[in-house]
Amino acid sequence: MEIRGLSAILVLSLALTALFSVSVVAEEGEKVLSLDHSNFSEVVGKNDFIVVEFYAPWCGHCTALAPEYEEAALVLSSHDPPIVLAKVDAYEEANRGLATEFQIQGFPTIKILREGGKNIQEYKGPREADGIVDYLKNQVGPPSSAIKSREDAESLIDEKNIFVAGVFPKFAGEEFENFTALAEKLRSDYDFGHTLDAKLLPRGEPVEKPTLRLLKPFDELFVDFQDFQVAAMEKFLKEASIPTVTIFDNNPINHPYVHKFFDNPNAKASLFVNFSKELDSFQSTYKDIAKQSKEKGIVFLLGDLEASDGVFQYYGLEQDQAPLLLIKKPDGQKYLKANIEPAQIAPWLNDYLNGLVKPFIRSEPVPEVNDEPVKVVVTDSLQDMVFNSGKIVLLEFYAPWCGHCTKLAPVLDEVAVFFANDPDIMIAKIDATANDIPSGTFEVQGYPTMYFRSANGDLKQCEGKRTKEDIIDFIQKNRDKSLRMNYEEALPPMRASRSFPQ
Repeated sequence: MEIRGLSAILVLSLALTALFSVSVVAEEGEKVLSLDHSNFSEVVGKNDFIVVEFYAPWCGHCTALAPEYEEAALVLSSHDPPIVLAKVDAYEEANRGLATEFQIQGFPTIKILREGGKNIQEYKGPREADGIVDYLKNQVGPPSSAIKSREDAESLIDEKNIFVAGVFPKFAGEEFENFTALAEKLRSDYDFGHTLDAKLLPRGEPVEKPTLRLLKPFDELFVDFQDFQVAAMEKFLKEASIPTVTIFDNNPINHPYVHKFFDNPNAKASLFVNFSKELDSFQSTYKDIAKQSKEKGIVFLLGDLEASDGVFQYYGLEQDQAPLLLIKKPDGQKYLKANIEPAQIAPWLNDYLNGLVKPFIRSEPVPEVNDEPVKVVVTDSLQDMVFNSGKIVLLEFYAPWCGHCTKLAPVLDEVAVFFANDPDIMIAKIDATANDIPSGTFEVQGYPTMYFRSANGDLKQCEGKRTKEDIIDFIQKNRDKSLRMNYEEALPPMRASRSFPQ
């Protein structure tokens, strides 16, 4: 799974009494509204601007965000117009449809919904109360601010952040209209301003025709672009707003660029070193290589070991492997070179580009003893135990920290005991946080996720109730017909029960 990590608010166009009439819940003294599948569409549909946090009760990041989110909601409730924060428990079974609809792949995720939900944007602002307040106040104003003086420019443009300026001979015409449409579409990603005079901007020369000027605190500091088709401008901003080398450390100024790096669809090269001891010896070499590799579909990050504990844990790496260069391809395959030296980066990267480096596949050790009712599968045993066993397999992808997985564990034990005397069926589990999952075979976006493989090789995801009876019913109804007859003769009939969708 990708490093992920980001959540939610409403601007009320109704009175609170109207909101409560559609069962919106807010505890006394709380300003964050609780939405669910029963009231979500109606509330969203009645608001021109609504931002909703999708969270999971077991998520530590969600717990950390909660008090900041509540404090921001209290402040924003007095804004004109009021801005109301809401939340949805996206892990609640009844709300899973909402999580799917809004493509929730990590927690917490905050979405900004405009025009009754017709326009959906990611919230990409801070996670502390003051930052949430400032960010959302900007989101309800005009998408682009007029720059009529140097004072306007100084108040709007932060030299430490990216700023997108449109320079026009007049605030009308197709170019200006397209710029405004771009600003509305990408306002959660960038700050926008428009001016009649490029000399008011802190960087760049005067221009004679409509120009999009990207001001940034890295690399060449500004770039001009003059194709005012919305798609072309969007592509330009996406590519030009990523540093040649993204710095990943504990400085919050760099964090937005880190998010952009991990969201980028290209292959990602990440070099992790000890900044206090090794930065000088690696930085210039690595940046030169990154510049030379711009056309090779790779983006580059330089990470400080001090800030990279989570990354190393996620990939199952050890810090004594640093200096470490890791490349992750869009299909999920990973390649790494541990204890790399500056002079080795270019030749190793060249070997990777020429297909001479073997992928790194993370797997727990194959268990020496595997005699529990629910069998343990790891990446290195997945082929033999699941795909080549000839058995019917129910495989659970779980996370050790997942509360829902903990609740499901004894149920799967009971199911496994029920089928213990059936040599054709195996109930198994794999720790998806410690083993690489083959891309294109399984789609695991939350825990627990269960897949069923029939004896003839058909693979399908299991969704529905997760009681012992329902899971057994599902296996009975989906096992191969050639085996089902003997199975049904051997086992006593089960009580009628609602099965998983087929």
